[in-house]
Amino acid sequence: MKEVADIGFDRLLLGLFLMLIPLMGFIYFKVKIVKETVISVLRMVIQLALVALYLEYIFKWNNVWLNVIWVAVMIVVGSFTTIKRAGLSYHYFAFPFITSGLISLLIVDAFFLGFVIQLDYVFDARYFIPISGMILGNSLKHNIVGVSHYFSRLKKEQDLYYFLLINSSSKKNSLAPFIRSAIKSALNPMIASMSVIGLITLPGMMTGQILGGSSPAIAIKYQILIMIAVFVGCSINLMLSILMANRFVFDSYGRMKVNLFKK
Repeated sequence: MKEVADIGFDRLLLGLFLMLIPLMGFIYFKVKIVKETVISVLRMVIQLALVALYLEYIFKWNNVWLNVIWVAVMIVVGSFTTIKRAGLSYHYFAFPFITSGLISLLIVDAFFLGFVIQLDYVFDARYFIPISGMILGNSLKHNIVGVSHYFSRLKKEQDLYYFLLINSSSKKNSLAPFIRSAIKSALNPMIASMSVIGLITLPGMMTGQILGGSSPAIAIKYQILIMIAVFVGCSINLMLSILMANRFVFDSYGRMKVNLFKK
């Protein structure tokens, strides 16, 4: 199969000029996101360039402790980003969110890398880091939606929550409708996306493997398993994040503690 053609820096720079089209549209319609967009693109380019640099060494060394430390850093950064974007307090949510991310990743990575792909070395950097990154990256996006929905609704509808708390048999039952709503709001987009993969969208991993010279059949099998792993990882992470956070944000009477939200 034909080897994928490399992209020179001159053509990479040429490709970035395509960004001028949306930027000119923002300016024309006076949408004040030009600065944020430019900064985001610059950060993306710099960060990916650094990733390309250090992954070369990480893949070469393939040290178990280095790989685990790097994934642990991703978990911590993802958890703190979720807390920040959801407008919550680090004091109450850092521990449950980091723990939820760690547990969900351990379950999915152990099953996917150990039993499905059956790697001899589960912590192989070429599998362990990219797959963990895909699971954590998607979990970050859906966690922000689900957690924000859950706690903002609890804040806005405290009267409903306390009514359910007084009239139901337990705090668990009174929180159930809020949890159900948060899970649906967070995971519905991914469920919809999975239903049209292959018809409307061709996922990035599959496309990358095909461009890299892999057989479409092999690429599709990997993509199916990756989508399952990502969905399971996102689901476990979100549900654990909510359940574990509930242990920290309510007092013994079921009342929400103060200072849960950033001012």
